[in-house]
Amino acid sequence: MAKIAAVEAGHYRIPLDVALSDSTHGVMTAFEIVTARVRDADGAEGVGYTYTTGRNGAAIHATLAGEIAEIVKGEDADLIEAIWTKVWWALHYGGRGGAAVLAQSALDIALHDLKARRAGLPLWKMLGGNDRMVPCYAGGIDLDLDVPALLKQTDGNLAKGFRAIKMKVGRDRASEDVAKVAAMRKHLGDGFPLIVDANMKWTAHEAIQRARMLRPYELVWLEEPTIPDDIAGHARIAREGGIPIATGENFRTLWEFKQMIAAGGVSYPEPDVTNCGGVTVFMKVAHLAEAHNLPVTSHGAHDITVHLLAACPNRSYLEAHGFGLDRYISRPLAIVEGRAVAGDTPGHGVEFDWAGLARLPR
Repeated sequence: MAKIAAVEAGHYRIPLDVALSDSTHGVMTAFEIVTARVRDADGAEGVGYTYTTGRNGAAIHATLAGEIAEIVKGEDADLIEAIWTKVWWALHYGGRGGAAVLAQSALDIALHDLKARRAGLPLWKMLGGNDRMVPCYAGGIDLDLDVPALLKQTDGNLAKGFRAIKMKVGRDRASEDVAKVAAMRKHLGDGFPLIVDANMKWTAHEAIQRARMLRPYELVWLEEPTIPDDIAGHARIAREGGIPIATGENFRTLWEFKQMIAAGGVSYPEPDVTNCGGVTVFMKVAHLAEAHNLPVTSHGAHDITVHLLAACPNRSYLEAHGFGLDRYISRPLAIVEGRAVAGDTPGHGVEFDWAGLARLPR
């Protein structure tokens, strides 16, 4: 038994080299990460993190440092399910989502990392192992780019080895979305995997209209066409819009995925390991999707999520997210002919440059 001796929380604000924009979050000039370092009584350490689009990181950090660290101290670090349940119910009344589940996600990632490190296995093998080579797309946060800038960004991603691309939609005028998608399709050619993401912009009725306008452009999926709370709306969009639907990056529980899948509102369930409850819940979502004969995709935290999808026989695409940590980790995501590579380093292999993070402005 390796008991948890300490949980150390960190909070960092990382400036973006280029301001990013989408249809609901507006212009983003920085993102936050909140880290969890879990140490056991033998001195072994596991690392996890969560992130925000620039706000509310302090609340997540406070929950992790001031609540969760106390709840889990002295627990057997290998009993991850038991720890997950204990933390969930301890925080449930004042949490049940929001900052609480993001903090819990960071802890859970760290516990899985610790367990895999102690076993001397990469996380993707610890989780069962399927295929270390995971199809991957470049996730652009690029709503406000004009067509020349969008195509220039796309060419840069193609040069990096990506063989699938996602772009933002959700402009006020539908014709602007259609024109940009048409330009991308012409630039990429027929058959190239192209994905669009509306970031919850529309009502269900608007989403159906937009989806029908975008149908000629052979899209892999339309992502987050409306708010995550509108289950019936998603089902209507999936049924009437004519394009497969991905959603789930803003779901905070396994049960939300269950409800959406049962309603027929999603073609590609899309959990984010940093906000759905961690590795524990992400893998349950993936297995739930498999039971319904659905492919699972991902959102965010690609350096960790590549291990999770590498363990899933029903994985589709890994998102390589715009909030990248490349300059602050030792082994950035490797892309080979359109596939991300899950490494062989024990754990998830994300080693932070703690000194570099500490130099960031507060």
